[in-house]
Amino acid sequence: MLIHSSLTENGVAGPLVEKGPGDIPPMLKKSPNISVLIVDDEPLIRWSLAQTLTDRGYGVLEAGDGRGAVEVLSEAPDPVDVIMLDYRLPDSNGLQVLARIRSLSPASRVVLMTAFGTPEVFAEAMRLGAACVVNKPIEMQEVASLVARARGSAPA
Repeated sequence: MLIHSSLTENGVAGPLVEKGPGDIPPMLKKSPNISVLIVDDEPLIRWSLAQTLTDRGYGVLEAGDGRGAVEVLSEAPDPVDVIMLDYRLPDSNGLQVLARIRSLSPASRVVLMTAFGTPEVFAEAMRLGAACVVNKPIEMQEVASLVARARGSAPA
């Protein structure tokens, strides 16, 4: 659709075309109604994940341990869509927190993040209702698509 003409870089008038939602690169699409809780005891990891998701329009909450995650979920006015949960936390392991999350926020999708993944951890996480288990380190350019995939998975 031709909207109006404007000067191009070389000073020649050219048409400007209104872009539709499908024309916006996926990295720039915003998700203002999707909330993500990041639970990790490493401040730099929390910050990196939060920045990446915030830059893409996600609403981000943070907790540094299992107790903090439970508090955030208990006090959140709306259910959290996706929870990125570290396996090793100072006050508990991610599987213990995952079990608690299932009772507090059953509709939330949980991504268990671990640098210590074993087949047993994977199997138990899936049994407890995790959407997926990912190995650390996580590639930052993959975070938004990981959250989108987790959100699209069926609730446990």
